[in-house]
Amino acid sequence: MTKYINCNILTEDGWLKESTFTVENGKFKNIGIDAKAEKVVDLQGQYVLPGIIDIHGDSFERCIAPRPGVHLPLESAIYENDNYLLSAGITTFFYSITDSFEGGLRSRENAKEMIEFIKGNNLRCSSLIHIRHEVANTKNFDELLQWIEDGKIDLLSINDHLPRLEDKKRLQRYKNGIKRRMVMSEEEIEEFIASLQNERLVGEKQIDQLVAYTQKYNLPLASHDDDSEEKVNRAIERGVRVAEFPMDKECAALHKQYGVSTLFGAPNLIRGGSHVGALGAYEAAKAGLLDIVCSDYHYPSLFLSPFKIEALGLESLADAWKRVSLYPAKAVGLANKIGSIAEAKDADFLVLNSLEGSLNTLRKVVIKGKEQLEFDSVK
Repeated sequence: MTKYINCNILTEDGWLKESTFTVENGKFKNIGIDAKAEKVVDLQGQYVLPGIIDIHGDSFERCIAPRPGVHLPLESAIYENDNYLLSAGITTFFYSITDSFEGGLRSRENAKEMIEFIKGNNLRCSSLIHIRHEVANTKNFDELLQWIEDGKIDLLSINDHLPRLEDKKRLQRYKNGIKRRMVMSEEEIEEFIASLQNERLVGEKQIDQLVAYTQKYNLPLASHDDDSEEKVNRAIERGVRVAEFPMDKECAALHKQYGVSTLFGAPNLIRGGSHVGALGAYEAAKAGLLDIVCSDYHYPSLFLSPFKIEALGLESLADAWKRVSLYPAKAVGLANKIGSIAEAKDADFLVLNSLEGSLNTLRKVVIKGKEQLEFDSVK
């Protein structure tokens, strides 16, 4: 058992100043209680905060394919990503893997390889699987159902990024995106999109069975980019627990009315707006419509986001930190294990030498009681 002394601990109820806690068998114990221990670590007045939980992040794609058409070995890419996660204070990460109709990076085959590698290797960051299933990806649907049945998926979201041909704005945005992932000419992309239009109809029928599976196996379900009352109502009927990036205040408010957790991207908050012109994270937070912050496509922004929320005068750091720790844990049904510094929960925590809101203040990353990263020694 290890005892940490002389530290300021962020609990669910606020700060415990100049306090102590112990870790035994990877779990928190004796929070605020001076207990005997074999090893004592003096944190010299530093700050202990719950580890960050990221339930939606895909920046690992840049590790796998740093340029269009250039794929690096999966093993080195995932280990590289694991280091990035720790350096941003992320202790639990949901690899948001796209199960798409596209080839290459977002293909079913790549998703399968990633699941097998992540589940089969001991990564330092606690690593779970979030499958982002595209409605128009209709081939080998039974394989997706089997993943759920086998317990390989920890979070499922339903996505529909295939643009309709008449929606010129979304069509162009999708073309720009696919050019960053694949080497295709403009003509090839247009033919590809046109060939998939009828797949959406087939996919919508498959979704009913998919939703039934999530309910049968108690798999958390998320909706994505809801932009109308009709889509929100459909998501609620499906039993979603998380609304990823609701596109406007009306959609976000309707989700919250039914107890669905709303999720927004940290880069959106740090940059000051959505890069696709949707509801901004700041506007959502100001209106009381932001529950969870995720990394989306940039891990360091997630660490910075609670400090940004405090700096904007929206709420205290203690409350804002729950949006990257306790609230995501609750949304995916893991709050009994992780998400806060509490008795018998996994000892996932960060040690910061100040609360100025800089990544340079991060000194230790501890996961299940084991120190995974240390930037300098605390004597």
